[in-house]
Amino acid sequence: MARPKKHSVTLRGHRTSISLEDEFWRGFCEIATARGLALNELAAEIDEGRTMECGLASEIRLYVLRYYQQMAQATSP
Repeated sequence: MARPKKHSVTLRGHRTSISLEDEFWRGFCEIATARGLALNELAAEIDEGRTMECGLASEIRLYVLRYYQQMAQATSP
């Protein structure tokens, strides 16, 4: 896994950067596409639901992980 790279998103009209590894960024983009959302919309949704215990990048990683875990569970026999 490569080092995290900075990516810019806009939340409630303000630009912010998040540092994510390429694998998590690709997963984040795939999920947004699958849900018919812009990246900023998905980032805002995740941001609104996050706890103050961790940052936005960590919440996005957890969101991507949970999304694919649920997909794996739904397709397992």
